[in-house]
Amino acid sequence: MGKSSWDLWIEEALAKLESRKMFMPLRPMHLPTLKQQQQEAQTDEYETFHGIQPWYRLSIQISLPDSFFQRLLDGTELNCKNGRDDGKLSPNQQQQWKKLILFAGNDFLGLCRHPSIAKATAKKFQVETDKGGAFGRMLQACLLCPTGFSANLAVMVAIGSLAPLLRAGRGPTKEEKIAIFSDSLNHASIVDGIKLAERYGCVKFITNCNMKRKVVVTDSLFSMDGDFAPMIELVQLRRKHGFLLVVDDAHGTFFWGQNGGGVPEEFNCENDIDICIGTLSKAAASLGGFIACSQIWKQFIQSRGRSFMFSTAPPVPLTAASYASIVVARNEQWRRREIRKRM
Repeated sequence: MGKSSWDLWIEEALAKLESRKMFMPLRPMHLPTLKQQQQEAQTDEYETFHGIQPWYRLSIQISLPDSFFQRLLDGTELNCKNGRDDGKLSPNQQQQWKKLILFAGNDFLGLCRHPSIAKATAKKFQVETDKGGAFGRMLQACLLCPTGFSANLAVMVAIGSLAPLLRAGRGPTKEEKIAIFSDSLNHASIVDGIKLAERYGCVKFITNCNMKRKVVVTDSLFSMDGDFAPMIELVQLRRKHGFLLVVDDAHGTFFWGQNGGGVPEEFNCENDIDICIGTLSKAAASLGGFIACSQIWKQFIQSRGRSFMFSTAPPVPLTAASYASIVVARNEQWRRREIRKRM
């Protein structure tokens, strides 16, 4: 199967972000190995120190592309003058990296590398590998957000930023804008996200339109009415018209579907949804939201979804608890059956 128009648009947008040094890579998190956990977790006492230790430096060391560093110094890292793709490397050029000490992070006291905190965290969980999670076929990549609200905001704002980005700083024409079709009963976070997207030139439609870039966004299960969205019909329309299908599955995540894959799994249409937003605060009994999507959409949202970019990441113990909830919810299928017997 060839690439869809949306895939091509996002690939073009990512290339523009790369060329303007606006792509925001995620900093990897390195957790203790099992051997380190066993060696360090020998005592319940919290070791304290009376001065700066060598490992403090590790918590604030980062590496940046030299070209991006120069743009930081110039104050133009998030702007492209007159829409030019200046700073773009030729195929024969090799990227140079610059090591820096970061003083603008959220780790105010430098505790993220503290051995006592690492030991306490290691005692609470062991990192496992998910061999095909609840979202199976649909999930290629995922972004974890502090809340489901911020996840929906990030998706809608990122979508809204696409049209002006492809126009290289010039306002999009009417035909180049993005038409968003949203159900009137959608969650407030979707409504607010669309309002922000409209500032970029998106247009919210409830009737037919001839615009090329169309997005349909809907709750999968409407909490106040208890009704499912017409998933099969939406999928058929997506195949016919090629719009981007965004589904907020907050009220179906881990509850519907044989494996807890939500409403998309229940209707066997995981592969026909472009972006799926879920929550960890309802069926998973934890806190947070996530965006399940393709790898290129993940890269685009992490660079343009402001509520993701400018929010603090969930702490590791909470993430571990969420992961445990996912595993248990997927494996203990009887829980879903018992609840549905009582519906």
